[in-house]
Amino acid sequence: MQASQDMKKRLAAVYVLTPDGKTIAGYYTLSAYSVRLDKIPEEIGRKLTRMPEVPATLVGRLARSSAFRGQGIGEILLADALKRSLANSKHVASWTVMVDAKDANAVAFYKKYGFMEIPAKPSRLFLPMETIAKLP
Repeated sequence: MQASQDMKKRLAAVYVLTPDGKTIAGYYTLSAYSVRLDKIPEEIGRKLTRMPEVPATLVGRLARSSAFRGQGIGEILLADALKRSLANSKHVASWTVMVDAKDANAVAFYKKYGFMEIPAKPSRLFLPMETIAKLP
């Protein structure tokens, strides 16, 4: 497989799920990001820092093949992305994981796992590392 331009430029790290080593069931990408505190709910942001932004991890893409619909692939990918993001946050600071949901179904998917909407942009959601650390 040829590396994408994002990988070559170190803009995103790609993780691929291949149950048989050949077929792609799904994938996700992780990137360093930052979130402006004035974009998250005030009651959360005011407790963090006086800095205008905090470090974050962006799940830039998370997708599963339609051939694997209904098999829990999305959940497996999300769990792995959150686990990696939390582990990485111990080496490179990250306060939260951010996602951009492509539609209402994706928003509902992320909310099911505790993600919260950014008020100014409901398709952008976040889940603090503190919450991720408490997940089973």
